[in-house]
Amino acid sequence: MFYILSIVLILIIDQFSKYLTVLYIKPINSYPLINQVFHLTYAENRGAAFSIFSGKQMLLIIVTALIITLLGCYFVKVRKSGQTLLKVSLSLIIGGAMGNLVDRLRLNYVVDMLDFTLINYPIFNMADVFVVTGAILLSYYMLKDTKVSLIKG
Repeated sequence: MFYILSIVLILIIDQFSKYLTVLYIKPINSYPLINQVFHLTYAENRGAAFSIFSGKQMLLIIVTALIITLLGCYFVKVRKSGQTLLKVSLSLIIGGAMGNLVDRLRLNYVVDMLDFTLINYPIFNMADVFVVTGAILLSYYMLKDTKVSLIKG
């Protein structure tokens, strides 16, 4: 139940940050938190990461829904295990993916706002942060598990 609530909380955080971005940042386009380094900038991403597959919303909706479903099924399978890191990483990925899926279904694009202007990095959002953090934790979990398996076997 804790992890289901975590997924819901991740979705709420993501959607609320996007709501605030549309309400306060969209009218002014960009607000520097650290001038020339980090800004809140309103952007509409009609593709996936780095705007790849731009304009292919139906494909992105189907793929995202499929990934959420597969990870959700796997989560159900491991829910009673003691693998906390695995469950945390899956929760982050599922919650973040759901946040961007809600945007795609509702708006036909994803609202982005986190803008590292210093390094000219693509603008992203909280859902992206959750997905990437979850993917890093899942990678660590898998590498750690593989390392243990290799040592034993």
